[in-house]
Amino acid sequence: MSHPSSPAVSVIIPCHNYGRYLPQALDSVLAQTFCDWELVIVDDGSTDDSAAVAASLVARHPDRRIRLLEQANAGVSAARNTGIAAANGRYILPLDADDVIAPTMLEKTVAVLDGDPDVTIASTDLFAFTEDDLPPQVMPLPAYSRELLLQRLIMFYCSLYRREAWVAVGGYNEDMRAGEDWDFWVGCAEHGFDAHHIHEPLFGARNKDTGLHLEAAENDLAIRARIVANHPGLFKPVTRAWAEAVLHQDTDSWLGDERVPDDILTRAAEMDQFLQSVMALQRTARLQYHHIQRLEKALTDRSGTAPGGIPAPERGQTPVARSTV
Repeated sequence: MSHPSSPAVSVIIPCHNYGRYLPQALDSVLAQTFCDWELVIVDDGSTDDSAAVAASLVARHPDRRIRLLEQANAGVSAARNTGIAAANGRYILPLDADDVIAPTMLEKTVAVLDGDPDVTIASTDLFAFTEDDLPPQVMPLPAYSRELLLQRLIMFYCSLYRREAWVAVGGYNEDMRAGEDWDFWVGCAEHGFDAHHIHEPLFGARNKDTGLHLEAAENDLAIRARIVANHPGLFKPVTRAWAEAVLHQDTDSWLGDERVPDDILTRAAEMDQFLQSVMALQRTARLQYHHIQRLEKALTDRSGTAPGGIPAPERGQTPVARSTV
């Protein structure tokens, strides 16, 4: 229950063995232009130094409303639920420990919810980034549509929403290892909550070629079937029958089942192809980047001049950054 001194926004960061990424996620929250927030870090039974890193970050910012909660490993859904249950803000922003938000993320999403009481969720476009200092790749998303949401994921997990949506839906489904965010958004639609999409990349997803998003891509059909089973009232009988087949029959049976709706298979194939293409482009960009780095180093070693005509720094000197403006 919130009270007059409660923050407007509670940022919830679950963390399981991502201590190496946590400082960057926290820095992105500290850099927000909107300052009325609290941050709840939930260490989800990490076996690395995540809890120690989080504790040091809390101690380093005593003037900020940052807390650390610890629990036995229970998965991202349970960790989010734990953090939200302990939070005080009227708006909730989930943020994974390996991702970041742009400085105006809270300012612009809060403005949407403050400005329209009929809107419950404010989502944004995203940018995918790597650890190779490559330019981030912007991924635009469509305007919110309830019908489109039932067909495919059109909002990423890191969207700002009113706390009452979490209460009404019953939190994130802790039985779902992947796709829990899509399931939650479908639950919001089922309860009549509306959303607004900001066509601006304000959420940054780290592309590591590993993680739950890969598991979601590999198990796309099963995740879709679970969502249908969780919210049967939103789907047609033929779709519910297909979901039952997926969840209760062996793979060969349901893949060859004539009851499978063509549109679901088509959408699943499109999503799988899209994710594979994005990851392939990321890998190609990284290979090209490292190849260019090796060529520039070879030229520098041969001529004593850095690319662009700038004299190579003497050993022990710090290279001078060049402006790209």
